[in-house]
Order: sequence, then structure tokens, then C-alpha cells
Amino acid sequence: MTQTLPEIQITQHARATRLRLRVEPAQIRLTVPKFCTKRQIQDFLNQSEQWMIETWQKQQEKISSIDRTLPAELQLFNLCKPIQIQYQTQKNSYILDAQNHQLLISDRQPESYLKSFVIAYAKQHLPEYLQQLSRQIGLPYGQCAIRQPKTRWGSCSARHDIMLNSGLALFPEAVARYVCVHELAHTRHFDHSPSFWAEVAKHDADYKNHRKQLKSAAMPWWWLAA
Repeated sequence: MTQTLPEIQITQHARATRLRLRVEPAQIRLTVPKFCTKRQIQDFLNQSEQWMIETWQKQQEKISSIDRTLPAELQLFNLCKPIQIQYQTQKNSYILDAQNHQLLISDRQPESYLKSFVIAYAKQHLPEYLQQLSRQIGLPYGQCAIRQPKTRWGSCSARHDIMLNSGLALFPEAVARYVCVHELAHTRHFDHSPSFWAEVAKHDADYKNHRKQLKSAAMPWWWLAA
């Protein structure tokens, strides 16, 4: 493979039925079925090489053109007004002064510490939000986990355990609520059938617009870089 590309992360997946290549800003990932041979994988990569190079280069050009200015404020899903951010020399990675609506971030690795704060905030507040919504709409679930997957905003297991992406804390409440409703609806319909979408619509009449916002939104550069 050409040196302009990073090392390709190859993952076998039991449910995969075909080879799936994904070019992301920081890595290239290939998901393969378990029955795939090394020869099949290499042939697939050889055939996809030009596409990978062009896609990777476009992504890197896009990244290099992004304004790397750190935000002066942060709007979180469950707050009425944004938190003001101050970057300074301090021992702690971040300090939240909730009373004054201010976030103090260490200037050592500010983008990394900013992301760490959002993840910690999401772990504290998203499960509480999901629990309240579950009670409101009458769709119980098992446990809630907050993670940072690359490709999913949420998931619901066969045991009705729900995973939410910590990045949802950066979206408007209506969008975060839609994802919660979506996953809670899976506790009744473990598919994306018309019955499932009818259940979603019952609890979020404007879900199509919220879904569109979720798909079209770009995460901030410091979230992707950290």
C-alpha cells in the first residue's frame, strides 16, 4: 500500500456479510466477515487503493482548512444557556464552576481536556435524562452505558440495555431526545419496521427533522482530534 495512507485497522465481525471499508479523519478501518481469507482481503484492498488514497487526501485537506480556534463557550444538551470557557494554567485538567456557569480548562492539552469534560458530563447527565424519559413515555429498559463509538449514536441490545454516544451532550436537547426515543422504541420493536417508526413517531412527532439534524451535523474539530 502507498505510504500516503495510515495503517489499515482490520476487524473481523461475526455478523458481517461483506467487506466494508471506512475512511475516517484519523484512520482507515476495514470490517471483514470471519470466513474471509487473507488473499481476499488483500485483493479487496488492492482494488480499493485508488479510492482510499483520493478519499483520505480529501479528508486531510478538509481537516487542514478547519479553523482550529478553541470555543469560548459550550452549549450542552440539557442547559438553557452555554457555559463560558476559560483556558488557563492550572493543575486540574478542567474545573466546572456550575454556579457561575463557567468551565476552566488547563492550557496544557486544552482540546483533550475539553473532550474529557464533555465525556464526564455525558456520563453523569445522559443516563439521568434517559431514565426520566423512559418513565415519561412508558418504555422501560435495562442498563445504560455511555461510550464513544465512531459510527453509532446509540444502540439497544436484545436484553434492552441501551448505549448512548457521549457526543450527544453537544447536540440540542430535541436531537438527544430523539436518539433516546429511538433506542427506547427498540425495546418494543427490535428492528426498523413500520411498527418501530410508528412507535418513534408516537413519542417524537418531529423525529424526521431531528434525525436529519443528527446525520448532517459535524462534530467539532477538537472532539475528533482529541
